[in-house]
Amino acid sequence: MKQHQESLSFSPRGRGLHDITGDVSAVVRKAGLKTGLCLVFVPHTSASVLIQENADPTARQDLERWFERAAPDGDPVYRHDAEGPDDMPSHIRTALTSTSETIPVVSGELGLGTWQGLYLFEHRLRPGRRTGIVHVWGE
Repeated sequence: MKQHQESLSFSPRGRGLHDITGDVSAVVRKAGLKTGLCLVFVPHTSASVLIQENADPTARQDLERWFERAAPDGDPVYRHDAEGPDDMPSHIRTALTSTSETIPVVSGELGLGTWQGLYLFEHRLRPGRRTGIVHVWGE
């Protein structure tokens, strides 16, 4: 079994879903595997990674609006606000999603469905740089 791992760096423009499919696909191609698995992990507590529709942007916009309602900024019930009113909501949004995704590698490519893309889901209003660790293994 062959393995390949790379770290990627992202600079999200702000809160929301940011397409990282191309970046991760490039790592998979570089790994040179025909079949296997690709794990994408973001080591952050206020950002996550998820698979979502990549055809109609309104699906992503609706998802972002749902999270705004589910974990609103500045809710007076939050005590953890050291980094601003989006601090605790960002942690809640990460807890409701995931910090990793595992995708099959099929014929040397990410085995995503026709309408699927891989996204960094940034939960902070003014994020810094984000890191993604891509680990690919297989034959």
